[in-house]
Order: sequence, then structure tokens, then C-alpha cells
Amino acid sequence: MSKGNGIRKLVLDVLKLHSPRLTDLSLMLVSIPNVEGVNLMVAEVDANTESIKLVVEGEDLDFDRIKEVLEESGAVIHSIDQVYAGKKIVDDTQIKS
Repeated sequence: MSKGNGIRKLVLDVLKLHSPRLTDLSLMLVSIPNVEGVNLMVAEVDANTESIKLVVEGEDLDFDRIKEVLEESGAVIHSIDQVYAGKKIVDDTQIKS
């Protein structure tokens, strides 16, 4: 795939254990090639797990590698909520429901 035409941004709904900490998980994710930024937001916490929204940005992101790192940390992807691909990120405020 040519540079700039792959996945640029992913928004994922993820269920993870309390360990690793969000700070550690974010550092694991940014160590993946082409990942330029990560945002982890806690949506819900219970006794054993945390539901988080994960946003990953970069160029030509490798979804399989991102999924692998999450699974190695004990996390599970519940859903892929948004995918941005191509030469630019499309402004999602333009989407009408």
C-alpha cells in the first residue's frame, strides 16, 4: 500500500483488565510502527475490568498489530467504532444521521 492511503485513525471500544495501567498500555501502543498518537478514555469501571475508548492515529496503521498488542495485554476489542483511511482524515461532523 502506498504511503498515505492506508488507515489513518481508529476508534475502538475495548475491554481491559485493570492491569496494565492506561499509561503503560498507551506506551505499548505508541511503540508500534506508524502509530503517532494514542488517546485512551475510561468509559466504565467495574471490580475487574475497565471499558475504554481507544483512539489511535498515524499513517498506514497496522490494525492486526494493534489488536495483537491489546490481546497480549489482556484486552479485547468489543467493536470498531470508526475507521478513517485515505490521504486525509474526513471531518465526521459532515456526516448526517
